[in-house]
Amino acid sequence: MARPESSPQPEPAVDRYDNGALRFRGANIEGEMHGDWEFFRRDGSLMRAGRFEHGRQVGVWRTFDREGRVVKETDFSA
Repeated sequence: MARPESSPQPEPAVDRYDNGALRFRGANIEGEMHGDWEFFRRDGSLMRAGRFEHGRQVGVWRTFDREGRVVKETDFSA
């Protein structure tokens, strides 16, 4: 009996600045950004957040100011 092929599993992707603050957080599938991602400034504030599908930005991406307010939205749905 043939073994069913398993679909690739997401691998966590996390990086930090030299000061220890989170730089980005997301996941990769087969070496490509996939799923929800967040990018942070050196001071720890959230800078940008959105979703990737196999390395391509999709849906609405939001850019935030240092106080956490949305300052820009870019729609990659089209």
